[in-house]
Amino acid sequence: MTRFITPEITEISRRRGLQVALALAAVYVIWGSTYLGIRFAIETLPPFAMAGVRFVISGLLLYGWARWRGAPRPTRIHWRSAAIVGACLLLVGNGGVAWAEQRVDSGLAALLVATEPVWIVSLLWLRPGGSRPGPRVALGLGLGLAGLFLLVRPGGEGIDPVGAAALILASLCWAWGSLYGRRAPLPESSLLTTGMQMLAGGVLLLGVSALTGEPARLELAEVSLKSLLAMGYLVAGGLIAFTAYSWLMRTTSPVLVSTHAYVNPVVAVLLGWAFAGEPLTAGMLRAAAVILTGVALITSAPQRDSQPAAEEPEPARAAV
Repeated sequence: MTRFITPEITEISRRRGLQVALALAAVYVIWGSTYLGIRFAIETLPPFAMAGVRFVISGLLLYGWARWRGAPRPTRIHWRSAAIVGACLLLVGNGGVAWAEQRVDSGLAALLVATEPVWIVSLLWLRPGGSRPGPRVALGLGLGLAGLFLLVRPGGEGIDPVGAAALILASLCWAWGSLYGRRAPLPESSLLTTGMQMLAGGVLLLGVSALTGEPARLELAEVSLKSLLAMGYLVAGGLIAFTAYSWLMRTTSPVLVSTHAYVNPVVAVLLGWAFAGEPLTAGMLRAAAVILTGVALITSAPQRDSQPAAEEPEPARAAV
């Protein structure tokens, strides 16, 4: 058999392995650094306005690219579904993260958002006719909730309770929106769908920004170059990571791709500590280990272990 392995085949395999490694690195680092990027962006930019502009720009680029490549024009029902998903994932999900990072460190925000698989399993279990999770997923569910308690318990790490509540709500809405989007009538093109969701969510975020008076409080002269560069990074980096993620989902094992669910928070915590001076305490590390172990158990569970785990969708992480 080995005589059929030519140097050309070996070179192709080597190149493919390098491409996979680079794509994984992009997903790990870019999505992991999103939380720090948000923190820097909202230093001088209002959170809802920043997120709204970011997603309108990203959405226009993705939508235009998908249509240029031949994706059919979406219908009214497609736009309705995209608006609902965008409201859950971007308005409440990402908007909640941006708002909460005014009160909570970026690394802690990433850890709280990492509990999303816990909420997905819980929602699938509690829905009418839902299936009980298998032992492995149930253990992961318990560990995720235990780690969450370690982070936000009274007398714990001193996390702002309002900020923590906003992050938990953001993660819960992201989970619900991901489940809704799995069955909602949406275009077949993932690029077009994501662009529509970003456009809808971005417009909703700008609406909330206007309602909360952010434009009136914005002083353009006080907007720093650091915040503008951070927002530019969020737009460009998100598009790069989404492209890498989409390619990985088509060419490699979903189990391998799913590792980002517990690598991204680690990257976020380390970057927040290294570049923003965020504290890295023993209690936080213990809680992180418990949460990420639970997430790993849930996301790596075989389908026969739990029907909810089998139905869990990969959320539109480009929107983080």
